[in-house]
Amino acid sequence: MALTAHFSCLPDTAELAPRWQALEGASDASFFVGWTWTGSWLESYGVRPDLLTVTDEEGKDVALALIGHAMQPRLLGRCATLSLNQSGDPAADRPYVEYNGLLTATGREGRAAQAFHAALLRRADWRALRVSGIAPNSPLLSLSLRRATRLDRSPVYQVDLDAVRAAAGDYLSLLSANTRSQIRRAIKDHGGMPNIAAAQSAPEAESWLEDMRVLNEGRHDDNAWADPAFRRFVAILVERGRVTGEVELLRFTDDGGTVGLLVNFIHRGQAMNYQSAFAAPRTPKDKPGLLCHAAAVAHYADRHLGLYSLLAGKDRYKQSLATREEALEWWQIERFSPRLEAEALLRRLAKRPASA
Repeated sequence: MALTAHFSCLPDTAELAPRWQALEGASDASFFVGWTWTGSWLESYGVRPDLLTVTDEEGKDVALALIGHAMQPRLLGRCATLSLNQSGDPAADRPYVEYNGLLTATGREGRAAQAFHAALLRRADWRALRVSGIAPNSPLLSLSLRRATRLDRSPVYQVDLDAVRAAAGDYLSLLSANTRSQIRRAIKDHGGMPNIAAAQSAPEAESWLEDMRVLNEGRHDDNAWADPAFRRFVAILVERGRVTGEVELLRFTDDGGTVGLLVNFIHRGQAMNYQSAFAAPRTPKDKPGLLCHAAAVAHYADRHLGLYSLLAGKDRYKQSLATREEALEWWQIERFSPRLEAEALLRRLAKRPASA
């Protein structure tokens, strides 16, 4: 059955939400292209990307995506760039989509990507396509455009919770001697593993998120929590996901008070850590972050989830906690244009030294 793709103006979210959620129910797509993430992003940042729709012969939705359009800076000038499930504005794209792609009905991924490709070629207002946080085996990376450039590749460090259960819950036995030592020292400093509680109401979640903002003050040069728009996004995301069971806001405490907080996604048998905030170490060798993640591993292993993912990032602490890893990639794909190719050739010829 032939598929057709087209771009349109973004409809009102009240109209888009049921379409998106219906297709999500027929899809194996990631949390990051589901409606909880997508709807929260649209509401909190007020962005207006185009809507990509892929339909079958009966007009039924087979794939959906958001397509941003912006003039991106390049070495030789600004370039008309499309962005998959992003706006193209760095401020609005700060939530950092991962496991990106089209929201596609299960089993239709390859043909939907081909229909998307055909629609791209019919569209004349772009030169490059940015695809962020995509799996290396995504069918979108087979699009036969002019040139594909990988901008970045990041590990996704994970904990295999089946392996934790196979070790009778002894997660530390799966880690290096150095990491085991650091976590055991933190357990001793805190008088045992911390208690875990999940936010149960909107006021409680609001209060805990404010605590996360305070704990993150001054911790990073580029602190997302200092951005009101990002905080609004996380607040909307947590509240929507708390109601649906897709997001947990966890607080870790001991007799001395708060040890840390985590915002985690729960999706298709996996837990994914998205945001964190930790109290200051109580001793020079205290590691509250490692302690909270170790407690979260035990928490999700007991709930019989399959993986605890630390999501993309090259941080050393993520590697030290992991028992396995995969990768995500960031790509820029450029289209073929006879006019642009001719202009590029002329630029190259103008730079060549004159012959003797």
